[in-house]
Amino acid sequence: MARDIQKRLVQLRSRRIGTDRLSHLTYDSQVDVLRKSIQLEESWQKRSQKPYTRYALGSMQEVGPEYTRISLETAERVGKQLESKLTAAGFAIEFRLQGSVPLNTHIRGVSDVDLLTLDKYFLTYATGGTRSRGGFYNSTPKTSLGVLSALRSKSESVLKDAYPTATVDTSGGKAVNISGGSLARPVDVIPSHWNDTIEYQASSNETERGVTILNKKVPETIDNLPFKHIREIDGQDTLAFGGLKKAIRLCKNVKNDAEEEGGSIGLSSYDIAAVMYHADLGGLRSGLVQDLAILVETQRYLDWLYNNRAEAQKLVVPDGSRQIFDTADRLSGLVTLSCEMDDLLKEVAKEQGHFPSEPTNQMARDCLSKVYIPAT
Repeated sequence: MARDIQKRLVQLRSRRIGTDRLSHLTYDSQVDVLRKSIQLEESWQKRSQKPYTRYALGSMQEVGPEYTRISLETAERVGKQLESKLTAAGFAIEFRLQGSVPLNTHIRGVSDVDLLTLDKYFLTYATGGTRSRGGFYNSTPKTSLGVLSALRSKSESVLKDAYPTATVDTSGGKAVNISGGSLARPVDVIPSHWNDTIEYQASSNETERGVTILNKKVPETIDNLPFKHIREIDGQDTLAFGGLKKAIRLCKNVKNDAEEEGGSIGLSSYDIAAVMYHADLGGLRSGLVQDLAILVETQRYLDWLYNNRAEAQKLVVPDGSRQIFDTADRLSGLVTLSCEMDDLLKEVAKEQGHFPSEPTNQMARDCLSKVYIPAT
């Protein structure tokens, strides 16, 4: 691994405890984060004195629950302000969370929380669904683009009025980001409305219900299935005894550090979760006892995809909405991430075993599949 592992360890810890994003926080929150950074030593930091091994172990771990709790509470607080003021302006609003924080695959102690701000007065629906055929829905002259544009505009002004000392960044196409002021964590407010899919109309299961968001830069609307994605990843992670989410966090941390060093990996958090969703469950389950088995399976699977790109391009995201590697940039991201994981695997193996020369990937996997790192 031709990287500065000590620098990566510093960056990993900084991400996990929030000192990488102090400028996004209130003064009181900055003090709290800095105080914890001095006092806190996490268990992964004590499990190995070998730096590459320590980095691999730390990269898999979930962010501390206290950090996550504060993120969720801040999103709830922003939601209450929006609900009060948007209701007074004639909107009917409800909220849901999407993304890495509710899925517990976030890697930052100070994570942006995606707050879906849903207009309850308007929805779209699949005309082939049972509710549609049964006349359940009423027509309206309103358009999705018009409704979401109005909600976006009003949300921007409400946030600026409600949090005058905060930074309200309206430059994003899909979200309004608010941070600082009196807020303990940054929040991404995403104007949206429901999209009743055929599956949702048949089941009334909200995990099958779609959401439509606005990209104001085009402008255009985008349909997605955030709750089905969460359901599918959660279910597969349960089958993997928690190994899937560890693999996702490992990939995200490696991606982040590679990009800190000037590289580029064209895979989003959503893409990475989708990729590892298809990894071997048996390999991931082994991580319940032997943590480094997660690294072994992650590297093996990424390497297999690298060497079988035609098969990789057939893979579909967990919610079934598209192929994972549907662009050249995403396929290139796979190649880069796979090479990064090759390097990490070999460096960890060299710390844990003895090789007369540079180990192959297979030699490194064989070595680490037998390694047990005691818990502290």
